[in-house]
This record gives sequence, C-alpha cells and structure tokens, in this order.
Amino acid sequence: QVQLVESGGGLVQSGGSLRLSCAVSGFRLNYAAVGWFRQAPGKGREGVSCIRPGDGSTNYSDFLKGRFTITSDNAKNTVFLQMNSLKPEDTAVYYCAAVPRWYSVRVPCRENEYIRWGQGTQVTVSS
Repeated sequence: QVQLVESGGGLVQSGGSLRLSCAVSGFRLNYAAVGWFRQAPGKGREGVSCIRPGDGSTNYSDFLKGRFTITSDNAKNTVFLQMNSLKPEDTAVYYCAAVPRWYSVRVPCRENEYIRWGQGTQVTVSS
C-alpha cells in the first residue's frame, strides 16, 4: 500500500528553521519523483521544491531564494525539506507528493503532475 507520511512541522519564530520529513512506503524512490507543496490559508496549493531521488536532481520555486533544501535518503525511502530563515509568509500546510514512476529528465514540480499525496503537516512561523 502506498503511503506518504509527513512529519516535522510545528511552530517556529521568524528566522528559525524546521526540517520536514516524508516517509514513503509502497514503492522505492529510485524511479520516482517527490515534491513538497504548500497551501496557505485562503490560497491555492503551490510547489515548493521537488526531487528525483534516483539521481538527486532538484527543482526549486523562485520565491525560495535559497532558503530551503530538498534531499533524499534512498536507503530509508525518505525525502526531507530543510527550511531555514523562515518567514511568517511561509506559514502553510506542507504536503509531500510523489509519482512512483517518472522517466523524464525534467524534475516535475506542478501539482497536477503528482498522483500520491500525504496528509500534510502544519508549519506556523510567528513574527
């Protein structure tokens, strides 16, 4: 059974850091693409950062300006999102998503390209 379970969210002050984890079960990451998306109150879901764990290729949204880093531990079948220099506008529910088989060299990071989703983890950044 395919499952994506996010963890690591919480409340942090502006300028702080959090590390989100996405534990994947039901398929191996080697041929997959995995992405982090977020949805702020009253807004649509947007792509944050995505990775193709098989070769480590990544894709980041422009608004991040180098503050976030996506990595994977393929042995543990887990993808991480290290978030530094957090701002109040980063407050959102963060979702992990995956497509188990992705054969293109491009790293997908659009919501409609992903077919498996986790339940989300809340990140709140106070000013």
